[in-house]
Amino acid sequence: FKSVTFEDSLFKNCVFEDITSLNTYFRNCTFVNTTFYNTDLEQYNFFDSELINCTFFHIRTGCQISFNDDYSAYWIYFVNFLGTLAVLPGNIVSALLMDRIGRLTMLG
Repeated sequence: FKSVTFEDSLFKNCVFEDITSLNTYFRNCTFVNTTFYNTDLEQYNFFDSELINCTFFHIRTGCQISFNDDYSAYWIYFVNFLGTLAVLPGNIVSALLMDRIGRLTMLG
């Protein structure tokens, strides 16, 4: 789940298995006979929710990777472009030096 908010929902005889949630919250929800297996859902995900006969197995804890909602592919390409641009002066200088002092000397 990514940025999902459940409000005033009833979950009856459900199984939540292998779920990773990012900014997912349950508000005013009721869970009856529900099993949570291998999820990262913790107490702070449930606001004013009622858990009746629910079981939690193998809850993931620790540092979970999270990104902001406005994280876009644009920034990945832009940072990659800047890194490539930073290498350009070194490539030009090494090409000029190779012509001046020779390829074998440059290799050594």
